[in-house]
Amino acid sequence: MIRAVESSDRVALGEGFAWLYSFVRPRRAAILGLLGLSFVASMLVLLQPWLTKILIDDGLIAKDYGKLVGVAVAMLLVGIFGTALAGLNRYLHTRLSGNILFALRSDVYCHLQTLSPAFFAERRTGDLLSRIDGDVAEIQRFAVDSLFSAVSAVIGLAGALALMLALSWQLSLLVLVLVPAQFLWLRWMRRKVERQVREVRERSADLSSFLVETLPAMKFIQSAGQERREAERLGGLNLNYLNSLLRLQVTEFFTQAIPGTLTSLTRAAAFLIGGWWVIQGEWKLGALIAFSTYLGMATGPVGSLLGLYVAIQRMSVSLGRVGELRRAVPDVTVSNSPRPLPPVLAGDLELRQVVFAYPGRTRRVLDGVDLHISGGAKVALSGTSGVGKSTLIDLLQRHFDPLEGSVLLDGVDLRMLAPGDVRRAVAVVSQDIVLFRGSLADNIRYAMPDADGAAVLAAAHDAQLGSLIEGLPQGLDTPIGERGQQLSGGQKQRIAIARALLQSPAVLILDEATSAVDEETEAQVIAAVDLLFAKRTRILISHRAATLKGCDVYLTLEDGKLQTGANDD
Repeated sequence: MIRAVESSDRVALGEGFAWLYSFVRPRRAAILGLLGLSFVASMLVLLQPWLTKILIDDGLIAKDYGKLVGVAVAMLLVGIFGTALAGLNRYLHTRLSGNILFALRSDVYCHLQTLSPAFFAERRTGDLLSRIDGDVAEIQRFAVDSLFSAVSAVIGLAGALALMLALSWQLSLLVLVLVPAQFLWLRWMRRKVERQVREVRERSADLSSFLVETLPAMKFIQSAGQERREAERLGGLNLNYLNSLLRLQVTEFFTQAIPGTLTSLTRAAAFLIGGWWVIQGEWKLGALIAFSTYLGMATGPVGSLLGLYVAIQRMSVSLGRVGELRRAVPDVTVSNSPRPLPPVLAGDLELRQVVFAYPGRTRRVLDGVDLHISGGAKVALSGTSGVGKSTLIDLLQRHFDPLEGSVLLDGVDLRMLAPGDVRRAVAVVSQDIVLFRGSLADNIRYAMPDADGAAVLAAAHDAQLGSLIEGLPQGLDTPIGERGQQLSGGQKQRIAIARALLQSPAVLILDEATSAVDEETEAQVIAAVDLLFAKRTRILISHRAATLKGCDVYLTLEDGKLQTGANDD
C-alpha cells in the first residue's frame, strides 16, 4: 500500500514537472541569454581574487609601483563592468521571473474557471488563494531563481576549483572531504523539511480562509457582538502558524548549520596549513589570500547546490498542492468543435427524462424530469428551499450536465454547445448579487464589456436605477466600492437586473431577483422585464405570490419531479 502511494506521488510529481517545463520551454532563448550573462558575471567574480594575488605578490611585495597601478586600474574596470552587468542581469531576470509566474498563475486560474460550483462549495477560499498565490510563487522561484542560482553555483564551483588546483592541489583535497559530508546530512534532513513545509502551508491557508470568511461579514460579527470571539480565533490561528513556522525555522537552521560548520572547519584547516607554508617561505602571502577566497567561493556554491536539494522538497510540496487543483476534473465536458449558436434564438427549452445527483450523494435532486417551455413563455417555478430549483438553473446554464437525459435549447442539446455560448443565451439574476470594484457602469456592462454608454444608461433606467444614478456624485461613472457595500440590497438587485437587460439573453431567469425591493418597485421591474422581454422566455422563482402573478405556466418542483399547472388568474 505504501509503495503504491509513493508510486502515485512520483507520477503526480512527474506530471507537475512536465506542466512546469511547458512554461519554461517557450522562453529558452531568454533563459540562454541570461545564462550567458551569468557566466560572464561569474568569470568577473573569479577574476577579482586572482588580481588581488597579483597586486600583493607582484606589486606590493615586489615593490613594483607600475604593476600596482596597472592591477588597481584593472580591478576598477572589472568592478564597474561587473556592477553594470549585474544590474542588467537583475532587470532581465525579474522580467523573465514575472512572465513565468503570471503564466503559471493564469493557467491555474483558467483551469479553475472550468470547474463547477460544487468544486468551490467544497473548498475554502483561503486555501485556494494560498495555492494560487504562495504555492505558485514557490514553484516559479524554483523554476527560475533556483535554476540560475544552480548554474551560477556550478560555474563558480568549477572556476574556483580550477584556480584552487592551480594554486595548490594538496589543499584542494579538503573540498573532497567537505562535499560528501554535507550531502549525507542534507539527505537525512530532507523528509523532515518536506513535512514541516507542508504543515506551514496548511496553517497559512487556515489564516487566509479565516480572513476571507470574516472580513466581508464584519457588520454581522459586530451586530452579534462576537468581536472578541473572532479575535480569539484569529489569535489561535496565528499561534498555530507561528509554532509551525518556528519548528520549520529550527529544522532549516540545523539543516544549514551543520554544513556551515563543516565549511568553517575546512577554511580554518586551509589557513593553518597554508599559513605554515607562508611562514616557512614555501608559499606567497597573496597565494594564501587568493586560495582562501576561492575556498570560500567553492564552499558557497556547494552550499547553494545542496540548498537546492532542500528547495526541491519545498517546491515539491507546492507542486503537489497546485497539482491537486489542476487534476480537478470539470463536471462539464467541452467539445473540441462545439456547435455555434444560431443568430436568433426563440428561447425554447426542453428537458427530457433528466436525472441529476451531486457527486458522492445517493439522493437524486432531479429524477426523470420532463418539461417543455415554449419560446417567449413566462414561467413561474416554485418549491420549498433545497428542493433543487438552483440545481435546475445550473443545468440550464450548463454548470452541470445531467447524469441521464438531456437539456435542449431551441432543439439543440446543451452538451453540443460551448458553456460560454449557453450562458450568454441563458442569463440568471439571483438574490446573491455579485458586484466588483469599479464604477456603476462597469458593473452593469460586466457581461457585455463593449456596450456603449447609451445602452448602459437605458438598461439602468429600465431596471429602475434612475434615482440612484441621480444621487451619485459622478452618475454612472461613480465607483461603488468592493462588493458594493455602500448600496442597499434592493439597489444591488436592480444593478443585476440592468446587467441582464443589457445582455439581452434568449432566456432570463429571475431567482428571487426582486426579494430585496418593495412590492411597488418589484411590480415596476417585472413590468419592465415583461415589456423588454415580451418575446423572450422568462422564468421567475419567488416565494412572493405577487411576483409570480400573470405567468403563463406554473411549475412546482417536489421530490425530484416537476408538476405543471395553468394560470389560474
